Amino acid sequence: MQNCDVKDPTLAEQGKARIEWASRDMPVLNIIKQDFAQRKPFKGIRIAGCLHITTETANLALALKEGGADIGLCASNPLSTQDDTAAALVKMGIPVYAIRGEDNETYYRHLNAVLDMKPHLTVDDGADLVATMHSTRTELLDGVIGGTEETTTGVIRLRALEKSGKLRYPIIAVNDAKTKHLFDNRYGTGQSTIDGITRATNILWAGKRVVVCGYGWCGRGIAMRARGMGALVTITEVDPVRALEAAMDGFEVGQIRDALVDGEVVITATGDRDVIGRKEIQYLRDGVILANSGHFDVEISVKELERQSRGKRRVSEHIEGYTSKAWGTEAYLLCEGRLINLSAAQGHPASVMDMSFANQALCLERIAQSTDNKGDRFLPQVYSVPEDIDRKVAELKLQAMGITIDELTVEQREYLESWDTGT
Repeated sequence: MQNCDVKDPTLAEQGKARIEWASRDMPVLNIIKQDFAQRKPFKGIRIAGCLHITTETANLALALKEGGADIGLCASNPLSTQDDTAAALVKMGIPVYAIRGEDNETYYRHLNAVLDMKPHLTVDDGADLVATMHSTRTELLDGVIGGTEETTTGVIRLRALEKSGKLRYPIIAVNDAKTKHLFDNRYGTGQSTIDGITRATNILWAGKRVVVCGYGWCGRGIAMRARGMGALVTITEVDPVRALEAAMDGFEVGQIRDALVDGEVVITATGDRDVIGRKEIQYLRDGVILANSGHFDVEISVKELERQSRGKRRVSEHIEGYTSKAWGTEAYLLCEGRLINLSAAQGHPASVMDMSFANQALCLERIAQSTDNKGDRFLPQVYSVPEDIDRKVAELKLQAMGITIDELTVEQREYLESWDTGT
């Protein structure tokens, strides 16, 4: 296969301009990129990435390339690819296999094309690279040093693989970094999800009855931003601690069947399947808008929507209407139930992805160092981001924002480290 498969190579200049625009809001990654350019920590290392092909991802890829890596990319979602970004990366010397709207067959052909480079490191957003190598491309596993995982859904899959005793190489769960989930998941997902739904529908949020399914960090962000736009927000949860937190944050909390009766906009963000499934569809009100902000298109059951509908119609590029057989009511599904913030909008702002991708870059370097006996030794398991990396990213971000903070005195540090609190 040729060393790229993109929609239109002539879009490269447009994509390059947009990549440079995103770079303006990624100062932490730019500092790391400059350091990598001098030290070349990835010299001789092949990196395969299955990520959303966006301008922010492009800046991560360019930073790794500056560090000496031979890197190739494919898309982690068929509707998240920015075709101009993909074209620009190819022109910049990075093989890319991604076309917006690609079908399932093409998606996996592209994924395998990246794996054909026989990577030493993997960078995943959803764990499809890892899953494929552990199922159909097992011949590649012995050559892999380790990898990183970007998102909650991917970490869930990887921990299940680890629990089964079948994980063959170490993975650092970047999603678990404080500088990732506290900011990317909450502020990034919150803003970009509302942005995606607004672009797709042009609704007025003020006064809308919104149901957010799931109150993890992504759900928190979505609920916070929806309320900030004037919406009346109800949370549904299966975790009692998260449900209690939502209630104490001032949201209505209840069972999904009750919430759906009045819900005008329903947003899933759980990481699980069939959140809106066979039973739940029966409670949907006429005119409800359904959107998914989870990684995979399984949270809203499209098959059940089709089974319980007497017909569907294309309303616009991002909206399909499903008419119920039983009551004649219509539900509007956005972007085929795929990730709304990347399918209908541009995903997270570059400023917040700056921290997430800084974590990615530094964690990949840490794993690469394990091969020369200079760094940590990693076993085939899922690791949290090392605390020193998390702190470094936070410190660099504060520095870029022009913010300085206090430091503990020697006496204060000794006090906190002592069991004897007497004076």
